[in-house]
Amino acid sequence: MLSLSTLAERVNPRTLAHRHKGFTLVEVLIVVAIIGILAAIALPSYNDYITRGKIPDATSNLAVMRVRLEQFYQDNKTYLNAPDCNNNATASKYFTFGCTTAGSATGYVLQATGVGAMAGFAYNIDQTNLRTTVSVPAGWTVPNPNTCWTIRKGGVC
Repeated sequence: MLSLSTLAERVNPRTLAHRHKGFTLVEVLIVVAIIGILAAIALPSYNDYITRGKIPDATSNLAVMRVRLEQFYQDNKTYLNAPDCNNNATASKYFTFGCTTAGSATGYVLQATGVGAMAGFAYNIDQTNLRTTVSVPAGWTVPNPNTCWTIRKGGVC
């Protein structure tokens, strides 16, 4: 049987200290590979999440503009000379907004066109509340039938 003093003589404290210092190159490479794989998966998903978060800027402003146009029509029985169609009353960091009455007192089309990071996105809504996705950037899909605003890749409304 070994006594405690005999065991202490066999184990050199200096060798134990040198054996457990730091990481091996293989361990570091494995950690770097795992971080790389996670980043390759997470970054595209995060970028899509950020893009989807900017889309309501267009859709909500179009809905507000539509309500104001309908209120104007109720008061004036025409869409011509409506304030939202005569100036850019609604401004946004990611979208420009426009209105077309095409000389018609009974119809209009509101447009939201993406700028900057949202370039490629374009949405419309008309007096019948028909919502259409005019265009989307590469990697996104316009819904079929085109009767809604695309808010996710794959044409999801």
